[in-house]
Amino acid sequence: MKVTVDESKCVAAGQCVVHAGAVFDQRDEDGVVILLSENPSEDLADDVRQAAAVCPASAILLTR
Repeated sequence: MKVTVDESKCVAAGQCVVHAGAVFDQRDEDGVVILLSENPSEDLADDVRQAAAVCPASAILLTR
């Protein structure tokens, strides 16, 4: 799985960090998403899918 984020869409809700903190973080100054791992391990796949599903701005894109 490959993860990309569109920072311009991010509304800093932090749901990605709650669901997949090993893959996502937030900038201190404005809360915008930081992608920590573009290709997370398979054991994190379910968490990353959940994070993408709950993102209120649809700022997370998952591809194979």
